[in-house]
Amino acid sequence: MHNPDDREDIIRTLNTLIETCKDGEADFKACAADVQRPDLQEWFTTRSQECGNAATELQRSVVELGGKPGHSASVSGELHRRWVDLKTLVSGKDEQRILEEAERDETLAEKHYAEALHQPLPAEIRSMVQRQYEGVLRNHQEIRAMRNTVRTG
Repeated sequence: MHNPDDREDIIRTLNTLIETCKDGEADFKACAADVQRPDLQEWFTTRSQECGNAATELQRSVVELGGKPGHSASVSGELHRRWVDLKTLVSGKDEQRILEEAERDETLAEKHYAEALHQPLPAEIRSMVQRQYEGVLRNHQEIRAMRNTVRTG
């Protein structure tokens, strides 16, 4: 990183991912509260904690780069959670719908991570972002599998 603009671009990219992780943390926590099955509650709670840990890791990297890390979820994520809460009030806490919303959220997280990986990142940051991206992909696959099981069960 020879150019200060490069550092600012990296910080901006990481702060976008921090928002994504904070959205995931809040979304998974809300899902855990909305589902009835203990196994799903545990799965969503664990994923929420993992998103929080990922955000913390990203925040440390931003500080190490001399930047100011983001600490909150995105405005669009907050609006989406309120919309989901409203739909849930009207339609009931249907596990199928909850899993569909979680899958939609993971699709968005995948997009943000894929975009970040297309940016020029230092090797150690790229490695961290790649590892977190693989976790997002795993979450998405697991949510899809659970959704399909609920749909056919």
